[in-house]
Amino acid sequence: MKKLFLSLLIGFSIVRASAQDTFSIVAVDSVTGEVGSAGASCVDLILFFPNYATDFLGDLIPGVGAINTQASYNVTNQSNARARMLAGEAPQQIINWLVANDVQNTPNNRQYGIASLVNGSPQTAAHTGSACLNYKNHITGPNYSIQGNILLGQAILDSIEARFLNAQGDLACKLMAALQGAKVPGADTRCANNGSGTSSLFAFLKVSQPTDPYGSPSFKVSVKTPGGFGIEPIDSLQVLFDAQKSCTPSGIADDLNRQWRIYPNPAGDVLNLDFLPNQLLDPSSTYKIFNTEGRLVLQGKITNNTTRIDISQLSTALYSIEILSGSDIYRKMIFKKGF
Repeated sequence: MKKLFLSLLIGFSIVRASAQDTFSIVAVDSVTGEVGSAGASCVDLILFFPNYATDFLGDLIPGVGAINTQASYNVTNQSNARARMLAGEAPQQIINWLVANDVQNTPNNRQYGIASLVNGSPQTAAHTGSACLNYKNHITGPNYSIQGNILLGQAILDSIEARFLNAQGDLACKLMAALQGAKVPGADTRCANNGSGTSSLFAFLKVSQPTDPYGSPSFKVSVKTPGGFGIEPIDSLQVLFDAQKSCTPSGIADDLNRQWRIYPNPAGDVLNLDFLPNQLLDPSSTYKIFNTEGRLVLQGKITNNTTRIDISQLSTALYSIEILSGSDIYRKMIFKKGF
């Protein structure tokens, strides 16, 4: 009887551990054709699922798109999503089909994030079921989807988004920065008591080039840590990442990067440009804002160290801002959010 009880207890623990997964991001790059996925969770893969690949949540279809399947993860639902993407369906079509055709008829337990290139243009969609554990939500942008459950709060998702948008470098660099945005003790609340507190227990990041074979992304790093030891997997992942890649921006003056501050990002109706104190502002300084197609949508002069730009007329989308100050140029990606 004691052995039976122990077996039932272990079985129940495994079901509980696999029931939910937490924060992740999928994204595509319409210029390079790269597709990528990154995520982390407070599931102890070492104890419960030693044979699971750490990146099992993310499914990359090279040159097409990325799908993250989480919260009551089900491999059949993930396979069905891949099949719909390969059949040419757009992200929202895939989400609609998955909700209507859940393999266990429990779509309210699931969470998905999808980003793909549809005729070369990025599209995204997400689903957060009402039965996912709180805090739960998702954010979609022009080329990315961020989703999470059992979170400390909305700030985790917002921080992931801001880090992704502000990062310099290629898609892998942006995804690594995004994960750093969630490096908060208890980001997945189950890990608040993991030693001194960590964000999660495992983390992964992978990016496929258009020419990569399916299942063999050209860039992949992953980490799984044991519960109770207080090891932060995102820090460990960063070490592996830095050993393989450099995200140092090129063509932009480092000194100028330290002189300007652009906030908030994501922005609402007002974007602030701060030229840091004790610096001499070039009187000819100007700003230009471009959409993702490279079209100039807003421009003006920068006449003092603090400039407020009214962007209320811009649509919810990703933009780039360019500051010309003397012979220097400073560029940054910004996201105009809706309300």
